[in-house]
Amino acid sequence: MISEFFVNLSTINVLGTEVPVTSLIIGVVIMIVGVIVAKIASIFFKKYFAANLEGDVAKNLNKAIYYGIIIISLLAVTTSQGIDLSGLMVAGGIFGIVIGFATQSVVSNLISGIFLMFDRPAKTGDLIEIPANKIYGRLMDITIFSTRIKLFDGSIMRVPNQTVFTSEIRNVSGTEVRRIEGVVGIAYKENIDHAISEIKKSVATLPYVLAEPEPAVWVEQLADSGVNLRVLIWFPRDDWDYVGPVLMKKVKEALDGAGIEIPFPQRTVWLQK
Repeated sequence: MISEFFVNLSTINVLGTEVPVTSLIIGVVIMIVGVIVAKIASIFFKKYFAANLEGDVAKNLNKAIYYGIIIISLLAVTTSQGIDLSGLMVAGGIFGIVIGFATQSVVSNLISGIFLMFDRPAKTGDLIEIPANKIYGRLMDITIFSTRIKLFDGSIMRVPNQTVFTSEIRNVSGTEVRRIEGVVGIAYKENIDHAISEIKKSVATLPYVLAEPEPAVWVEQLADSGVNLRVLIWFPRDDWDYVGPVLMKKVKEALDGAGIEIPFPQRTVWLQK
């Protein structure tokens, strides 16, 4: 009886397979070594490679390396013990199909997040716009499933990665300078060249407006009530607050100071007797 007890104790049934206790101990050792290797690889990655990558990309790649090594270790253990996973795989496959249909958007966001981390259309802190969704703000981070953008009202918007990846993204911070423009109308009786000259002189006095490329003004349209002029100026990308809100105010002051009329909508009615 005692000998039978020790014989039974020497093996353990795992998913229908009799596995020796010594093999299980070896498997545990392999898993412990796998976890240690995963931690070392994570530390090595942070020390030598993470500094050359964006914060979000580095963080997610570090997780992928760490858990990838652990999963490989687990597969090595199950393979070395001769455990038959076919039944579990069939059941898992059916369960996976059901879950797959229920989590299509989750998987899509996950894959889109991975692509975004490598494509890197913008980096943390950049001012971006997604025109199709009318989203305009500063990029905070790109995580596995979503992208977080801080809007100008101070709120934070969470956008699914699939939406970001499949949409057009305008990176406002991608270059050192930006251009802003506006349209103003003058009466048909006014001298166009004189109006253009006055506008150029006025906007050139604004702080942060660049001399090169110089401000530009041209005729945009011969409209119903007047001649529309388009005004374009360049400035350092981070100084919009000093230029954008006051541009058209400065244009109007220039036209008023030169005595140039800004027309309002009007109609001429002919009465036939």
